[in-house]
Amino acid sequence: MAGARTRVVGPGWHDGLMNIVLFHSTFGLRPAVRQAADRLRAAGHQVWTPDLFEGRTFDTVEEGMEHNESIGREELLRRAVLAAAPYSERGLVYAGFSLGASVAQTLALGDHRARGLLLLHGTSDIAPNASVDDLPVQLHVAEPDPFETDDWLSAWYLQMGRAGADVEVYRYAGAGHLYTDPGLPDYDAEAAEATWRTALGFLDTLGQEAQTGS
Repeated sequence: MAGARTRVVGPGWHDGLMNIVLFHSTFGLRPAVRQAADRLRAAGHQVWTPDLFEGRTFDTVEEGMEHNESIGREELLRRAVLAAAPYSERGLVYAGFSLGASVAQTLALGDHRARGLLLLHGTSDIAPNASVDDLPVQLHVAEPDPFETDDWLSAWYLQMGRAGADVEVYRYAGAGHLYTDPGLPDYDAEAAEATWRTALGFLDTLGQEAQTGS
């Protein structure tokens, strides 16, 4: 998208490194989420991993979805907002896995300080009045993905563009839905490594733009 990007540099920003809030999937705060956070920290970023399920983890997507439905979308978002609030003035990159990606998207589109949005395996509905200023967005998703169909993604991409987001989409043929989680049958090592390599480059670019103020 055309136009310069302007980002607010808040307290806690340093040397182009990002402050990231990383939300878990419907399986809960599994070891893979903590490992992903450690990978981002090893690249120099500050990362927080809120536990929206308050200690519960699940072995199947059905169990996780049932628990998520028992909490309700409104309460889940309330927990997410409260978890991110102490750091939001720093200018956060919102990130998440599947369900967590949908949460991250909702929060990022409502936070004028957001510096970026990293979506892994998931998206969400977009409010008709959503508006951002060239928010950098990167989505990584399997191809095909039963939860993120081609028709849905095409409509989502257009709507995000209308809202003012600068979107990149990466598809991974043959991978399972949650292909970055080594503890799940969906895992695809090659796709996962490609995803993290690209995602880290995305974060580096955000850091460089923050340094230059562009």
